[in-house]
Amino acid sequence: MFSKKKHPEYQYLDLLQDILNHGVKKVDRGTGIASYSVFGRQIRFDLSESFPLLTTKKVYWKGVLYELYWFMSGQTNIEYLVKNNVHIWDDYPYKIYLLKNKKSQLRSKEEFINKILTDKDFAKKWGKLPKIYGELWRRWPTRTKKTIDQLKWAINEVVEDPNCHNALVTSWNPEYLYTMADKKDTSYFPICHNLYQLNVINGRLSLQLYQRSCDIFLGVPFNIASYALLAIVIAKITGYEPGEFIHTYGDVHIYENHVEQVKEQLKRVPRPFPTVKITGIIKNLDDFKPEQVVLEDYNPYPPIKAQLTVAGGFFQKS
Repeated sequence: MFSKKKHPEYQYLDLLQDILNHGVKKVDRGTGIASYSVFGRQIRFDLSESFPLLTTKKVYWKGVLYELYWFMSGQTNIEYLVKNNVHIWDDYPYKIYLLKNKKSQLRSKEEFINKILTDKDFAKKWGKLPKIYGELWRRWPTRTKKTIDQLKWAINEVVEDPNCHNALVTSWNPEYLYTMADKKDTSYFPICHNLYQLNVINGRLSLQLYQRSCDIFLGVPFNIASYALLAIVIAKITGYEPGEFIHTYGDVHIYENHVEQVKEQLKRVPRPFPTVKITGIIKNLDDFKPEQVVLEDYNPYPPIKAQLTVAGGFFQKS
């Protein structure tokens, strides 16, 4: 007698339960916010079968799609996202603005975002998050004025040499991170999903992500969908079939104020994953546009709301 194959979403749900059962309490030194952590886990999804957009709560698909395009096109200013009504990156620029403008007349984040939307000079100055994913993927700074397009290079590598082992893209640049950076150079932003690698086996392109810090409830469902979609888009560009998305975690945690929401999600039984199609012809990286991505048959449970925890960024001893 054959048993039914276990739904791949249970990998994520089992990890939630693992953290509830075995997570160790940690407190962020900059904010005092507590979380429960385990270290060193991995889940994987076969992209030839379905698309891993979690179903036990609705994932913000528009945010996934437009953020990924923002990264892939090398952008770092939230103006593009704000103009497309995507607000997942509002908190960090606002936090930096307040840090550098202690007497600001802007009394709320909503006023700050409206200023980004209506004042181009203000958006140019305060909407930019330098040395984050898009810039480092597409314009890695060097000791000369030359920059390196890591993503384009990695794509070319797997096309020219399907047997290569070196098609990596990193966002972890110590020159701009934490107390490794000079204060004037720090990006103030904690790079979390910091390294990914492309690999081709039997004509199928796979992508493995190493994520050093993982907000399992709010962030990780988003990261799974984003990098799975990145793998599918790169497969389309390179002419390979989609392979696997492998997600490797460093410190994976539940924030203290998300525990009840996690317990609610664990009561839900996964539904069938959706599928993704890429329409039109994409011959190179810059041909891709978010309008070419079609999500089909996504039938999730309702969202479970939780507050975004802005922790883990630049910390300076008083």
